[in-house]
Amino acid sequence: MKIAIGSDHAGFDMKEYLRDLLKSEGYVVEDVGTHYPTPADYPDYAEKVGQLVGSGGADFGILICGTGLGMSIAANKIKNVRAALCLSEEYAELARRHNNANVLCLAGRFLNDESSAKILKKFLATPFDGENKNGERHKRRVEKISSLESR
Repeated sequence: MKIAIGSDHAGFDMKEYLRDLLKSEGYVVEDVGTHYPTPADYPDYAEKVGQLVGSGGADFGILICGTGLGMSIAANKIKNVRAALCLSEEYAELARRHNNANVLCLAGRFLNDESSAKILKKFLATPFDGENKNGERHKRRVEKISSLESR
């Protein structure tokens, strides 16, 4: 599984930590930056990760900024991206189960490394319910979200 990861300066340390964690667990990781803790504009990295995920060049994406809000807003402008700001494991599970989220956004200023790792692991381990017989409503809703991209 290939995962694209990116951050601005406020998410830099967490990105470095999660990138190394993912690599140690055998994931293929593409780090699109920032590669320095100096000020950086989050939309640049949301675009890079979003393009990889939206085009199928990565299975999932991870974006980190101070609050996670800017990254999620920017990434959701890209076709085929469903970015979700998750502040807990429960958010991550529901974002995957109900919304088939493919980009996880995290808040570098509000989460620590341990909690962000737990959220990430939950996100990656949770399947989309729309692929099973009882998940038709979730599949229908995600299809409606995708149809908004062409309007």
